[in-house]
Amino acid sequence: MRKRWLGFGLIAAPCLLALGAACFLQQQGVTPRALAPYVERRSEGHSELVGAVGRWTEASLMRLDRGTPMPFPALFPAIGAQLRSAPQDGAERLVANSDEVRKAIAEANPGDIITLLPGVYRFDQHNIDVNRAGTAGANIVLRARQAGSVTLEFNLGEGFVVSAPWWRFENLAIRGVCQQHAYCEHAFHVVGGASHFASVNNTIVDFNAHFKVNGSDGRFPDHGRIEGNTLRNDSVRNTDNPVTPIDIVAASHWSVRRNQISDFIKGGGDHISYGGFAKGAGSDNVFEQNVVVCEALLQGLPGQRVGLSLGGGGSGKDYCRDRKCITEQEQGVIRANLIASCSDDGIYLNNAAASKVVHNTLVDTGGMLVRFAASSADIEGNLVDGDIRSRDGGVLRLIDNRTSAIALLYAGYHPVRGLFEASRGFNFQWSGEVPRRSPADALTSDLCGAARPATPAYGAFEDIGPCLKR
Repeated sequence: MRKRWLGFGLIAAPCLLALGAACFLQQQGVTPRALAPYVERRSEGHSELVGAVGRWTEASLMRLDRGTPMPFPALFPAIGAQLRSAPQDGAERLVANSDEVRKAIAEANPGDIITLLPGVYRFDQHNIDVNRAGTAGANIVLRARQAGSVTLEFNLGEGFVVSAPWWRFENLAIRGVCQQHAYCEHAFHVVGGASHFASVNNTIVDFNAHFKVNGSDGRFPDHGRIEGNTLRNDSVRNTDNPVTPIDIVAASHWSVRRNQISDFIKGGGDHISYGGFAKGAGSDNVFEQNVVVCEALLQGLPGQRVGLSLGGGGSGKDYCRDRKCITEQEQGVIRANLIASCSDDGIYLNNAAASKVVHNTLVDTGGMLVRFAASSADIEGNLVDGDIRSRDGGVLRLIDNRTSAIALLYAGYHPVRGLFEASRGFNFQWSGEVPRRSPADALTSDLCGAARPATPAYGAFEDIGPCLKR
């Protein structure tokens, strides 16, 4: 009998230690994907045996948390840029080469529609200054008639530098072609008085920050719209500069919706990148109905990728709207987004006051983090493959979310992923009964555009089917 109990103890003791460690890490909010690189770094510089154990531990933790890497060559065709035609409205100014594009922009008047004829347009050396103002009733439009018919190649630090209001860019394919990634910073730099900017149905590839938005000389480009665009990079960005496809600083009242954002890997510097953020003491910015896949084709690389953020990594006071940045964001909204395959948090709030994070689906991310005392958030109806947590005084109010405890991730158990047919293969059809909430107050449409029923599904969508139809 004594030998039997001794044998049981030898088996049970490691299990109890592992359970205790997992519970401690749960309490500290440390996910396996966050612990893994720390373990590897701590083992560096020691004996070969210690290094080998560190590498094995790092790989095991990542495998438990993230599973086997699987590229996603195709995402959701109904989200992002579509193969569609622009309406034939108003008199057009037709342009056929790069010089004509520059000239038309320099001479533009309210109501002008500048239409690029099919072809490839190359721009070198000088940025494209967009400084002629449209009006509320007469926007200036730069477009292709048919999406996919016009490609702009930018061998420029910045492509369109938009400093005037009421411009709309539509149906364009824009590609950065700089040999050194540090030189292709932005496809669009929206700055100062460029309010009511709109980018609609564009495909933008290979930039560090596809959209850079910020104030200048006390003026701020408010009320912008980034809608229905596809933003990605086809390779790791070998730069120390910030890598964030949608980088909004000090601007307010922006709508970022129905975009597809993927593969924003920063190869230099701190290796930290974001799919999109708003920071710099702006307010009332909304991210909704976007698909953010931090690692779609580019997987398993070092660094931290965050999906969406209010507050980002913080701002220097000189760049803030109020020159103080007591809060990075106020009254921001992150709603009905699908965020997947991120090595760090899917949603991160940094000094973001009075935020609303509603009905998002997060799969294979570090979960949600609300950080610092100026942050406060109502977090409702989300479906999270991971946990929702706060640090450093962040205040959150949790309202009927469905999550997975961090301790379960250390055992390789992901109950939220089990709700889908094959989330690792990007198949988000429900595998069984739809997980529904208790009745909720009026909600906006889901990720795929469907109206929400009285008892909505947790997460971003009722049925992923409509997102699969172009």
